Amino acid sequence: MADKAFLTPKILKWARESSKISLEDAAKKVNVSPERLEAWENGADYPTIRQASMLAKFYRRPFSLFFLPDIPLDFQPLQDFRSDDSIDLDTASLFIIREIQQKQSWISDLYEETGEEALPFIGKFSLDNNPEEVAIDILKALNINPEYYEKDPIKEWIEKAERAGIFVSRTSFIHSKLIIDKDVIQGFAIADKYAPFVFVNSQNWDAPQLFTLVHELAHIWIAKSGISNEIEIDIVGDRKSKYHPVELFCNVVAANALMPVNLMMSIPSDVFDSQRSVFRIVKTLGVSSFAFLYRSLNLGLIDLNSYRELKKDAEEAFNEFVLREQEKKRKRKEEEKVGGPSPYLLKLNKNSRLFTRVVMDSYKSGILPPSIASNLLNTKINKFSKFETYMT
Repeated sequence: MADKAFLTPKILKWARESSKISLEDAAKKVNVSPERLEAWENGADYPTIRQASMLAKFYRRPFSLFFLPDIPLDFQPLQDFRSDDSIDLDTASLFIIREIQQKQSWISDLYEETGEEALPFIGKFSLDNNPEEVAIDILKALNINPEYYEKDPIKEWIEKAERAGIFVSRTSFIHSKLIIDKDVIQGFAIADKYAPFVFVNSQNWDAPQLFTLVHELAHIWIAKSGISNEIEIDIVGDRKSKYHPVELFCNVVAANALMPVNLMMSIPSDVFDSQRSVFRIVKTLGVSSFAFLYRSLNLGLIDLNSYRELKKDAEEAFNEFVLREQEKKRKRKEEEKVGGPSPYLLKLNKNSRLFTRVVMDSYKSGILPPSIASNLLNTKINKFSKFETYMT
């Protein structure tokens, strides 16, 4: 008979509930009935060590945590800046938030202990400041010129943000069967003075991802850690009161950073004659047609009727684009000619390139034990060299 794991029942129940996993789904994972799992959670029976280990992995909690005498202090939940009618945070969202909090906590402690200087832009501004002023400061601090990108806009923003000391995690999944829904969470920010972290849900196209990234950077500049999903809000005809003031402010900052007034005012008026002309401009700016048109409306470059007409054309063009992309993806799968991106590249983006480099350097210098380094990067030590291929 397999050895029992005499764990603390209330911790087993807490680990499941805090991950928003149903009794039925958890029981299915270890091939027992919901009633039996409930008995484990009530202390009427105990799982085997193997079963408990499987549940720990499923809940993404350390196995040793189950044996503590009481429920441990967990990471403090991030403030939810989403609107009241937003979809509740689900398992995937909670897992990515917890994972980033773990990474952020470790790197912040390391930097503080090693005497790293606090970053000067954390909380440099507040909601009382002019959003345009905040945007200008972000561009200056990151050395970005929206009129001329040296490479793909989102790649340049990420590289320069990490160069400035901001860790950027970008992914759309926890694993292949657990996807982070962009309708639930588009991004979040942790505004720490030593190690600020930004998360961007890559389930979106590059243009809304870039807007999300800059929106979250605005959270860092006003020191408002929290979760977002009302990004690129079109509030024409809607009540602004539906949205959190922080989200509205950060959206205006993002619009000013990605589409500065001077740049917008220099755009020829005939650009608004067709959606095709609009698309050529937004491609160079790295923004969506919707964000560009809304910004143009706010600056008085187009009237409301033109905005609505062009927005309708943009929606039709976008829907056609999505259909074409879906068809390309279907054909690729059928022909089996194109594999997906490297799992190490995906993991590198998820961990943050900057974070990966710090962990690897700490491990190589002997500061960090192999087990902790492996856990932080969710990668076996003997596979660390794979990251080097994609670090440049």
